Amino acid sequence: MRLPPLLAATLAALAPLTLLTSAPAEAAPAACSRDHAAVRRALDVLTASNETPGVTVRIDDPRCGAWSAASGRADLATGRPMATGERTRVGSITKSFTATVVLGLAAEHRLSLEDTVDRWLPGLVRTPRYDGRRITVRSLLRHTSGLPDYTDGLPFDAASRWRHYDARELVALALTMDPPGKAWNYSSTNYVLAGMIVRKVTGRGIEDETTRRILRPLGLRGTYWPGDRTSIRGPHPRGYVRDDEDAPWTDHTDQNMTFGGAAGALVSTTRDLNRFYTALLGGRLLPPRLLAEMRTTVAADPDRVWPGARFGLGLIQTPLTCGGTWTGHAGGVPGFGTVAGVGPGGRAVAVSLNADPDSLQAQTHMLDVVQAALCERP
Repeated sequence: MRLPPLLAATLAALAPLTLLTSAPAEAAPAACSRDHAAVRRALDVLTASNETPGVTVRIDDPRCGAWSAASGRADLATGRPMATGERTRVGSITKSFTATVVLGLAAEHRLSLEDTVDRWLPGLVRTPRYDGRRITVRSLLRHTSGLPDYTDGLPFDAASRWRHYDARELVALALTMDPPGKAWNYSSTNYVLAGMIVRKVTGRGIEDETTRRILRPLGLRGTYWPGDRTSIRGPHPRGYVRDDEDAPWTDHTDQNMTFGGAAGALVSTTRDLNRFYTALLGGRLLPPRLLAEMRTTVAADPDRVWPGARFGLGLIQTPLTCGGTWTGHAGGVPGFGTVAGVGPGGRAVAVSLNADPDSLQAQTHMLDVVQAALCERP
């Protein structure tokens, strides 16, 4: 969920801090890398350039075990250093979870990817410009529905930060907006509709179905749906926003995430994200046919994602500079940015910032951490 920075009150400027802490690999064989120098440098670039107050990374390698590191500050008011393993808001990574639930229902023949939105939500999407009778479940998950992104129309002012948003309200907002005019358009509206279809098919919300099908079986104890609760449970960094790259950071940790819903509301940890993507892409959550559907991609708009990206059903595939690709997703909400996925050989990486990257350079540097983690030699 890529969202614009919020306008916020001024925070007194604080001197930059670049502090790196790390946890060693768990039972790593002698041949495995132990210094992760390229990953450390990529982390330092993000915090030293003030593109985020803090950043963490976790690498899970099937051969070399787990390694994590943190750079910068978790709390600008107290100076507390960034720590590994804490919870953050993961934004549009939620879409991978939602897509997995929908594909699970398809595997059970409870819905079809070729079903239309109108089949399950009759009359909900029916305007002179948008027709749910022509939009399929597959096109929702792949962002080829032609629907605009409701987040482009949200006010993101001081009042809206605390308010509850209903899924129907978010869809209604999208339907008042102009069509994107592109065959592929990243739109959180698609996933809010997917969540509504899950409820119609199962009688339960996306929150319950995700917990039952993914969180509980995989033991993802750090991941949960916040609902209307505005604070983050358990240990977590503060999340920060700013008006522009030269402005001071303002604390935006607490907020009502119902504006994200099935498209972007989840709270999670780097450990849980690596475990989720490893299980999903390793075939533990979906049968081979549906996983193959999920991984079948189309070209994505680089202005809405990043250069070279291709989009499947709730998954982004990206080339690696060292050859091959990695598959996962990214997410950004006010105060937090996250990217996670799995590369060749099953190595998984998750990167978490306590700011949503607010420039192309910051986003590039976040992706550089992924590239460094997946391209370093074992």
